[in-house]
Amino acid sequence: MPRFSANLTLLFTEVPFLDRFAAAAAAGFRAVEFVSPYAHPAEAIAARLRAHDLEVSVFNLPPGDWEHGDRGLACDPRRAAELRDSIPLAIAYARALRCPRVHCMAGIRPAGVHLHEIEATYRASLRLAADALAREELELLVEAINDRDMPGYHVTTARQALEVIGAIGSPNLRFQLDAYHLHVMGEPPLETLERNLGQVGHVQIADAPGRHEPGTGEIDLAGFLRRLDALGYRGWVGCEYRPATTTEAGLGWMRPWMERAPGGRGEA
Repeated sequence: MPRFSANLTLLFTEVPFLDRFAAAAAAGFRAVEFVSPYAHPAEAIAARLRAHDLEVSVFNLPPGDWEHGDRGLACDPRRAAELRDSIPLAIAYARALRCPRVHCMAGIRPAGVHLHEIEATYRASLRLAADALAREELELLVEAINDRDMPGYHVTTARQALEVIGAIGSPNLRFQLDAYHLHVMGEPPLETLERNLGQVGHVQIADAPGRHEPGTGEIDLAGFLRRLDALGYRGWVGCEYRPATTTEAGLGWMRPWMERAPGGRGEA
């Protein structure tokens, strides 16, 4: 059965970040993920993970100054050194949190830079990060993020993400399949999954168009999850959605899945 990971950047925001670990565990989650852990000491987060018997499914390389519009650094030639220098920090957090994979956000395309240079910089950044993470036996993920929610983002389609993964060819470079972003870009999540399962390193879900919990929009996420399970995917499924009301009120969609799982908490 699917194993669900609570995205603590979007879920349980009714309480401070470090208190969300307890809330996620109490709701039945066995794993968590987040955009960025770097505002908190790694040991403080690790202590919450131990206290609540949680794993970390994924987090991002340092994405830059999020409050001022950064959405990753990897495609910007002017910030290549900043990206390079951020890799050891991500590895240190991955080790401390026992997280096996990290996502590298591509970033917003910088104005005044030719697309060829942007793409060349992005690929060089991925190679550098993938090589560094491979030495630590960690995976690096590439995700397509729709250009409605994140205008100017460099990687917007599964086709683009999978093309760059294939071109680089690093065995630890894999695809983060987000059903919501694919749907918004007109790429059917189920078809994309079936064609590329062997490349998928992590899965995330949200319904569309509102990016709320499953069952609030137009994506057949129940069918997607059933097929994901039938195909043999045994990784985590990140719940990366914005609750329509409160987190707890919106968890009804998940309970039937968890009741069918051994132990009632989403174990495979």
